[in-house]
Amino acid sequence: MSDRKRKPTILVSSTVYGIEELLERVYTLLVAFGYEVWMSYKGTIAVRSDRSAFKNCLAAVDACDLFLGIVTRDYGSGRDGDEPSITHQEIRRAIELDKPRWLLTHSDVVFARRLLRDLGYETPEERRALRLKKGAKALTDLRVLDLYEEVVRDGKPLAERAGNWAQEFRGNADALLFATAQFSRFQEVEAFLQENLSRPEDVQAEVDRPRGDRP
Repeated sequence: MSDRKRKPTILVSSTVYGIEELLERVYTLLVAFGYEVWMSYKGTIAVRSDRSAFKNCLAAVDACDLFLGIVTRDYGSGRDGDEPSITHQEIRRAIELDKPRWLLTHSDVVFARRLLRDLGYETPEERRALRLKKGAKALTDLRVLDLYEEVVRDGKPLAERAGNWAQEFRGNADALLFATAQFSRFQEVEAFLQENLSRPEDVQAEVDRPRGDRP
């Protein structure tokens, strides 16, 4: 099978706790649009027994065509001491590789960052002085805010903030609306390319047509 007919792969990177229903619905939606969906929650990420869970996840980031990250109040698991969580490192890797990516961020994360900035804690270094009490519910780890700032490319000049869109969502309906708007459109582009590239003579005719005659 040629690459043109291969389903585009999309990796969904997120924590799981508290958003299981959203992940189920995102998975169903993306599959319905025709994507091959890689999601650890659904067990669809390729796993090699000679790799750690962390390395398997990063390998999926490297190999996917598209990347959807979901930043929630839960920082996630997989931390080794002060190391970032698996989700944090997946999103960081997608940014480093400049993957075609879409990011959703829970509104509570955005609000918490604004509040701490208003209180004088504007940087990750300044927030290190703060300690959440055990069992905190608003955020499980203040490094969620570090992750959000990496997503929006905070600290970079405005002209260099490409790929910094982070769609805020309050509930499942907001997140699903965003996913539908973005990925149904991408699938339309994919269908257009498959249809037209299968008839190169039509593409050439369109290119050769005088500009004024084009629809």
